[in-house]
Amino acid sequence: MQKKYAFIGIAFIILVFGTWAIPKIVAKLNPKALIKFEKVPEFHFTNQYGKTVTNETFKNKVYVIEFFYTRCPTICPKMNKNMLLIQNEFYGNPNFGIASFSINPTFDTPQVLLDYAKEKGATLKNWHFLTGDKDAIYNLANQGFKLYAGVNDQVEGGFEHSGLFALIDKDGFIRSRTLKIGDFENPIKFYDGLDIAQIEFLKNDIKKLLSE
Repeated sequence: MQKKYAFIGIAFIILVFGTWAIPKIVAKLNPKALIKFEKVPEFHFTNQYGKTVTNETFKNKVYVIEFFYTRCPTICPKMNKNMLLIQNEFYGNPNFGIASFSINPTFDTPQVLLDYAKEKGATLKNWHFLTGDKDAIYNLANQGFKLYAGVNDQVEGGFEHSGLFALIDKDGFIRSRTLKIGDFENPIKFYDGLDIAQIEFLKNDIKKLLSE
């Protein structure tokens, strides 16, 4: 049975990170420590107040990112409901923030995003709903984070995107944890924004990064 779980663990690492990453990842499989992944690429967008937001906006802050759109009829409502749980947990903490990137920036203007934020109860000062150049947003999602976002006229709403959240530390690096499968700790890079158990993991990990 142990051999079986060992195989699953290594296969998972190869699938997600490639064989080159095995020594580096395995060396960090300490369940008490968060894994450090690559740094977030430079970005430059406009928030719901018409103000420019960049990586520098989140300098020395821990923050969570998601890709969504206001007209999303499928997973976004649940994602945003869970993001509100995170907002409420850290409300008033100046060192925490959220970045929600719209994958439908043509429709999601700053005013639309502002109305959406008010409707959903997103009142955290450092919660930025972001819009801008569509190609830049899609490049950030698909190449920068490797979280899929795309147009698909065949699906409800006309867009597809990941339901995952990314956790970013004060230095701008993606951070995450390991999850135990059998006797082995397997690394995850993102948190399932639709899974309340992983939202709790995310809350705990935010607290760890805030204390670093």
